[in-house]
Amino acid sequence: MTVLKGDRACVIRPATLEDSDAVLDIHTDVISEGAYFIAVSEEFTRTTEEQYEWMQKRLKNERDTLIVAEMVGEVVGWIVFIAQERKRMAHTGSFGLMIRKEYRDRGLGRMLVSALLEWAEKNPLIEKVSLGVFSTNQRAISLYKSLGFLEEGRKVKEFKFNENEYVDDILMYKLV
Repeated sequence: MTVLKGDRACVIRPATLEDSDAVLDIHTDVISEGAYFIAVSEEFTRTTEEQYEWMQKRLKNERDTLIVAEMVGEVVGWIVFIAQERKRMAHTGSFGLMIRKEYRDRGLGRMLVSALLEWAEKNPLIEKVSLGVFSTNQRAISLYKSLGFLEEGRKVKEFKFNENEYVDDILMYKLV
């Protein structure tokens, strides 16, 4: 258990299948904000059954993990690491992170990424943790850099928001 800013405590723990609905709900809410994710709401149509199967796959694979942040018995954020399937890339994978809007700026992102890195360092099959982040998401980039991630490359104008608005995809990594 870790204490956050203020008087609320947070538990960072491995996800279970019982967390499936909460993880889906957070995923749907965060995507609907439209700020920092590739998918837009109308593209994210995962059903409850599909979510359960997706989580089952993550939890069964020894090279994948899903970790949740829980406050007062409620899952309020999560991080998933999905390893590459190709044999020559099986030592690598990337992660995605989502936190309910009302629980941001409390250190949850740092705790979730730190828990993921701790898991990866203990997993003999994982050597490299990667991510992609919108170049406009400076808070996330600062967090990742503070945890030892380095910029590996940049895909210029990778995402198009409207007629004249593009965002680069910054690729970051950390060897574990």
